Amino acid sequence: MPTTAADIARRLADDAEAVCRRYLSNGRREGHYWMVGDVHNNRGRSLYVRLSGQGDGLRQPGKWTDASSGDHGDLLDIISASCGHARFRDTLDEARRFLSLSPEEQAPRNPAPRKSKAGTAEAARRLWAASKPLQGTLARAYLAGRAIADLRDDAWLRFHPHCFYRPSDEDDPLVRRAWPALIAAVTDDAGRVMGVHRTWLDPASCDKAPVAYPRRAMGHLLGHGVRFGSAGAVMAAGEGIETMQSLKQVSPLLPMVAGLSAAHLGALEFPEQLRRLYVARDDDPAGTAALAALRDRAAPLGIEVFGLEPARGDFNADLVTLGRERMGASLRSQFQPGDRHLLQ
Repeated sequence: MPTTAADIARRLADDAEAVCRRYLSNGRREGHYWMVGDVHNNRGRSLYVRLSGQGDGLRQPGKWTDASSGDHGDLLDIISASCGHARFRDTLDEARRFLSLSPEEQAPRNPAPRKSKAGTAEAARRLWAASKPLQGTLARAYLAGRAIADLRDDAWLRFHPHCFYRPSDEDDPLVRRAWPALIAAVTDDAGRVMGVHRTWLDPASCDKAPVAYPRRAMGHLLGHGVRFGSAGAVMAAGEGIETMQSLKQVSPLLPMVAGLSAAHLGALEFPEQLRRLYVARDDDPAGTAALAALRDRAAPLGIEVFGLEPARGDFNADLVTLGRERMGASLRSQFQPGDRHLLQ
């Protein structure tokens, strides 16, 4: 049985998902991360815990970051906050009790069905290869319904007509296990597929499927994103695919990348040639934290970071309600003078 705090933390990290399922039960697994609202087990997606990795600092299993507050720590911190401990000794005792459980007792009561290598980059590449181009599909119609008509940089977007959906505890027990889906490839700067993002769709409404979580990602996501155009000296980044595609409608020549969540947006890797980054952030604490994280990381590299604010709460709402011309006009003052030619 481990005795020191460091030993206990290492043992917990070896079974990080079991720890999360017990102490952060309101969260869920997404690829190599456990996503939840905060260390107190509230629902949400601000806090992410790495479930697997290489054990080298940022990629160490069991490490977590809260994109909303900027807090970070290990699984002992999770246990302490979840149990409301006032003394570190109580946290260590609770962790020892957890680690003494048999494998059967540690396992989740309703484990998610798994195939070999599920959730890995390899599984993501298989799904990407099984998908087809957008033209003439429900995914194309879904984007058009959100006023996203110009898809000149859609190389990393595809459609799958029958994509598996794993129900969560919040879904109806009779929910369908497969839906059509918009598939987006998550790539590194060299164009290698590291993961995929799925948006499940409802053929009856041409909108998102009526499931608890119509968007999910899998694979190696940290540092990577869904890319629209080749990297350049000036780029834009944001959270969602629809957010960045909406911005693309008024600035088609500007390379862009979607990080898929505030936490991953703040951790995006910078291309070597990048000198100025516009961040289409969501107007919430997580979006504010992501912008701050990007600025802190970019400053030592000589990269300028500028925030872009939507007029109607988010950029797709701007596109739908304002139209391209008025949306472009609302952004003009937020672009640097030398970049305004990028706006239509």
